[in-house]
This record gives sequence, structure tokens and C-alpha cells, in this order.
Amino acid sequence: MIEIYLLTGVVAGTLAGLLGVGGGLIIVPVLFAVFSRQNFDVDVRMHMALATSLATIVFTSSMSAWSHHRQHAVIWPVVIRLTPGILFGAAAGVMIADVLPTQALKIIFAVFEILVAIQMAWSVRPASRQPLPGVAGMFVAGGVIGSVSSIIGIGGGTLTVPFLTFCQVTIHRAVATSAACGLPVALSGTLFYILMGWGDVRLPASTVGYVYSPAFFWISVSSILFAPFGAWLAHRLPVVILRRIFALLLALIGLRMLVF
Repeated sequence: MIEIYLLTGVVAGTLAGLLGVGGGLIIVPVLFAVFSRQNFDVDVRMHMALATSLATIVFTSSMSAWSHHRQHAVIWPVVIRLTPGILFGAAAGVMIADVLPTQALKIIFAVFEILVAIQMAWSVRPASRQPLPGVAGMFVAGGVIGSVSSIIGIGGGTLTVPFLTFCQVTIHRAVATSAACGLPVALSGTLFYILMGWGDVRLPASTVGYVYSPAFFWISVSSILFAPFGAWLAHRLPVVILRRIFALLLALIGLRMLVF
């Protein structure tokens, strides 16, 4: 399984830097498939996949944000203003996910993944209409980003980037700022998934709460190495074409999770 974890980290890390999506959209379905092959308790497989994904994104988003920061692309005041809502929303999202059965989480994830695929394939983004909102508006936006992200097990880029572009932030700076926002999402989500899963007898050995340590370690190792590479590519490759290829992959993964 180590080879699968390492390869997953390579793909997730590269995508985090390249497209600002955090990698969770790939990590979660891969982990769910691996956990199914290992015959882990069906009632906690999806919770483990979501928690482990968020735990790896702590490192992926950190490296991706640092790489974008070196390009002077991260708008740190925006990250700071979104963070309180993100922390609150991520905690609330984990509490919701904890009471949902695996099948419900699978369906939610699959539908979300297909919607993201559609958005990425056709570059559906709201037109820039207004500046960033005030304190209350940023808290609400952060809360939505954090809660949905923790339920889905992602860094939030698929929500943060459209929000920022709607608020007149250029796409490259939106991607960079989104990468930085993935850190509070992942930190808060991971902490609460650990707390909510602590002592659950259905969990296999080598877990910390819902986080499965072997997968977390090996995915983190390779994703940390490749996140800067993805950020480097983002400033040099035709990202539109890559987004459409990635969208097709997401659609296929989402449909598979719905059917099986």
C-alpha cells in the first residue's frame, strides 16, 4: 500500500500547487478504495478517508502557500480575515460528518466532485461584481468554506477561488490565497476529526482518532515534495487545458463512487 500512498501524494501535491484544489478530491476516493480493500469497518471508512485527507492537506497547503508566497501572490490580509470563519465552519462540518453514515458521505462527496468537474471543465465562475465584504461577510464566507470542506475532506480551493474571483481578485492571486486558506481548514478539520473519532472501537490499529497514520505519513511525504513543483508549473503551463483534463478525471471518480 505504501506505493499507492506515495503516488497519491505526488498527484495531490502537484495539483495543490498547480490548480489550488488541495488534493483532497483525489486523496479521499483513493483512500476509501484502499480502506475497502483492507476490510476496515464500513461504518468508518469514509470518515477515516476524510480525516486522513485533511491531515495530509495541513502539509500540502503549507508548502503550496509558501511556494505561492515566494511568487508574491498570496493576499495575506484576506487569509487572516477569512480564517475565523473557516476555523468555526470546519469544526461544525466535522460534527455534522460524524453523525452521517458512510453511504451518505459517499453520495455527498460524489455529487460535489461531479459539480466541481462541471465547474472546472467549463470554467464556470461568477463575474466579478463587488469588492470583498466586511467582517461579518468574510466570517460567513469562511464558515461556508470551512464547513463544506471538512465534510468533503478538501482544502477548500474549489470554493475559495470562485469566491475570491467574484470579489474582483485576479485568478492567480485567488489560487495562491486559496492555497494559504487551506491550512486553517485542514488544521481545524483534522483536530476535530481526531477528537470525534478518539476511542472508537470500530477503528483499526494505527489510527489517531479518524486519521489513519500510515496513509497520512506516506501521502504527506510525497505531497510536500511535489506541492512546490505544482506551484512552479502554475506559472508556466496552460492551466485551462490541464483543468479540463482534471475535470474529466473528477467526473469519472465521482460517477464511480455513486455507482459502487
